[in-house]
This record gives sequence, C-alpha cells and structure tokens, in this order.
Amino acid sequence: MKHFGVICFRFFLLTAFCHSAFAQQKPGCAALPSRDALKVALTQVIKEGKEANTGLGNQEWASIVDRDGTGCAVVFSGPDRGAQWPGSRAISAEKASTANAFSTDNFALSTANLYSAAQPGGRLFSIINSSPPNPLALIGDPNSFGQANDPIVGKSVGGAIVFGGGLPLYDQKGKLLGGIGLSGDTSCADHVIAWKVRHLLKLDGVPMGVSPGQNDNMILDIQNGTSPSGFGHPSCKGGKPSDEVIKKLDQTHPIRPKS
Repeated sequence: MKHFGVICFRFFLLTAFCHSAFAQQKPGCAALPSRDALKVALTQVIKEGKEANTGLGNQEWASIVDRDGTGCAVVFSGPDRGAQWPGSRAISAEKASTANAFSTDNFALSTANLYSAAQPGGRLFSIINSSPPNPLALIGDPNSFGQANDPIVGKSVGGAIVFGGGLPLYDQKGKLLGGIGLSGDTSCADHVIAWKVRHLLKLDGVPMGVSPGQNDNMILDIQNGTSPSGFGHPSCKGGKPSDEVIKKLDQTHPIRPKS
C-alpha cells in the first residue's frame, strides 16, 4: 500500500506539472485564423473592388504571424501565384512581422503609423535596419508559395516595413496574438484591405493607438513633408484615391470593444 501511495503521489505531481506547463503554453498559430479562413476573408474583401478598397484594384498577398513572429499562413487572392506582384509575398509577411513586433497588449502600431517616425530625425529612425528578413523563410520552391507548405510557415519572418498594410491582431479581450500583412497594391489600399480582413476575422480588439480615433488607423497629416503627430503616412497616388475611405475606416469597420 505504501508503494501504491508513492506511485499515486508521483502521478499527482506529474499531472499537476503537465497541467501547469499546458496552461503556460503560448497559443502561437493555434490561436489565429487558419489558412482557409484567411483566404476566404481576403477573397471576400478583394471582390469589393477598387471603388471600395481604393488603389489600383490589384490582387493581393496576405500573411499572418504569431506573437513570436513565426509565419502561420500565407495566401493570395488571385487564381494563381502569378496574378499578384511576386515581390509582395515577402512584403506581406514582413508587414505582419513588423506590426506584431512593435505593438503590445496595451498599445497598437500599424506599419502605416511607423512611416514618419522612421524618417531621418524621427523618433524611430533606423527601425528598418533593426530586424533583417529571414531568407530561409522567404526563399524556396515557388510552387509552394501561398500554399499550406509555404516556406514562411513555421519560420521566423523578420523584416521591418514602414508603410501601410500591416496591422497587429487582437482578440476580443485585447490580447495581442500576432500580426497580419497585406501587399500587392498601393500601400494605402493595402492598409484598407488589411483593416477589412482583420475586421472579418474578428481580431480587431485594439486597445489603444496613436490615431485620432485612439486606434491603429493610418494618419494622413503630412504637410510640407512634416507630420504634426509624428506618426503620419503620405497620401497614395495611383488608382482610386484612398484618403476619404481611410479616414472613415474606424466608422465603417469599427474596432470591436473589449469584452
């Protein structure tokens, strides 16, 4: 009986340890939308066309990373990988990584918010040199690009992009889970589409940000090369203008209040 008691005690300790370890595990990609969910959301937004999304009306790449900056999903909206700018695959992943890397549970920064701050004399000057992209994540068999086995998936992405299209991802309790990046059009259109995709995925429980709406929307306040807020982004030329759509984003697709 004494031996049986020792066994039971050890089993209890092991069970308690495993439960504690499981409870402390980082959710990683498991807490984020699947590749299929991302593809559905992206396709739905792209179908709205450039009248709603602004820019050139191009097809887009979308990437998601977890809180550690590890690639979770990469998709494209067109019929094949050649329907989008090939260079935008890497940019979308780096935008996702950047938005995640420079946001916290209580403060969100989109890649658009980093533009002015990253210019010479800005408070975040040289940020673009802080995290070089990981070539092992970005280079591989082109047939796998945008698929479940894309080389980005499961690897640390790196990179620092300081123009529109990258947003942090928050659950409805305001917990930062990772980042999303969109690329393939003007950087303003990328921001609009990223905002709408994030809204569809219900990962926009943004706690606080630098924009007038106290979120991570793009700030269009640059005048004569200067941003009064220090976090401004230039208006984008080419295609349908974006300024008015961007200014109303947090009204048309409002940030969800924390539950």
